[in-house]
Amino acid sequence: MTEPVPDARAAAAAQRALNGVQDVTAEPPPPPPPGWRTGERALRLSTLAVVALAAALVTGRAWVLALAAVPLALLAVALPGGARPAEVTAETEVEPRRCFEGERITVRIDVSHDGEAGRLDPGVTLGHGVRLDRLTVGPRRVDLVLTAQRWGRWTLGTVDVDVYDQGGLARSTVRAELGEVAVFPVPEHAGLTPIPVRLPQRLGEHTAVQRGEGVEVTGVHPYVRGERQRRIHWPATTRRGSLQVHQFAAERTADTVVLLDVLADVVDPVTGRSSLDETFRAAAGLVRAYLRTHDRVGVVSVGGGTRWLQPGSGQGYFYRIVESVLEVRKDLAYRTAGLSRLPPPALPEGALVYVITPLTDQRILDVLDQVRGRANPMVVVEIPSGDPVVEPGDSEGELALRLWRADRDAMRFALVERGIAVVAHRPGETLDLALAPLLRTRIRGGTR
Repeated sequence: MTEPVPDARAAAAAQRALNGVQDVTAEPPPPPPPGWRTGERALRLSTLAVVALAAALVTGRAWVLALAAVPLALLAVALPGGARPAEVTAETEVEPRRCFEGERITVRIDVSHDGEAGRLDPGVTLGHGVRLDRLTVGPRRVDLVLTAQRWGRWTLGTVDVDVYDQGGLARSTVRAELGEVAVFPVPEHAGLTPIPVRLPQRLGEHTAVQRGEGVEVTGVHPYVRGERQRRIHWPATTRRGSLQVHQFAAERTADTVVLLDVLADVVDPVTGRSSLDETFRAAAGLVRAYLRTHDRVGVVSVGGGTRWLQPGSGQGYFYRIVESVLEVRKDLAYRTAGLSRLPPPALPEGALVYVITPLTDQRILDVLDQVRGRANPMVVVEIPSGDPVVEPGDSEGELALRLWRADRDAMRFALVERGIAVVAHRPGETLDLALAPLLRTRIRGGTR
């Protein structure tokens, strides 16, 4: 790894790049002009020579022509005989391509040419979701350090590197495409895993109501031939006068589906928090908590095109789940044209469904009716979106705010009346505070 050149021109180029960072729009930046062209230094020398010649003509004094002699001599010497590479290429290396919010991304651009060249001057055009923290310019290399600011699948942008000849009078531009990067949301802390009444017959870590081979003692029962003698409960045997053995609860896994409401992205006017950001962070926390207990977890995102992934297990499945919904936010563009029916494989029978929603779009109620119609146990995790800001003394605005709050209360009441558990998750608090009330009883499903 080469060290950055401690040159004033390289430092100035890096500072100009940091100051001139632009954001990628929907259209990519225009391609750089091909071949070699006049550089800034040649333009400055030409301007100085032209001004001196014009001054000599206007004043009629011959000695003013001497001011044009120096720039003309430099142009005459450097331009015809300057050594310029015939071919200039750039290779880009980005690490890592997958990261979490707040982590750093390093970019290395190696510039190759077949002849002698002068300094490099990079121009950086960044995409959304990342921030440029540091840029260093070497003799044949440009290094960038970026920080991933928001989750999503982002186009990092482009870097146009100007390669100057040895005289610094001509330049050629080569473009380095940085490609895409997948930024995962930072999961909310969650350790509680509420379970439905009915569990599948697969072995797991959740205590079921049925008797079976587990570790949690639920009582004693008379000894049956073939049972292990080490499980004899001697105090009960002594009291009843017959052999009594421990009775254990069966341990099963749970099927969990996290349904994400991406119909709208509501920004809290007070805190500036995005409901879409908080939705995905809460979902990531739930997914990670259930995967740690060896449960099967799936995901469905509703908004525009419905995306879903069947329930699976394993810690590596966490990344598959997150990547399946990263396309919801790609360069800050997502569509919410309409809703489609939830595919049957996305909601296995008896799976516990967490619906994470800000409850701001009425269309989410249609989705909840679909889930309830399949008799799946369901929990609605509300992401508070904040109250609209009303100016002091605005009576009409205050009335509208009261109606808005009443409408939200009516939605919650309607869900509770249908037997759907509704909990509120406040950003900045652990998910366990919201899920704790669900541990008092097991979650029941609807009726077909």
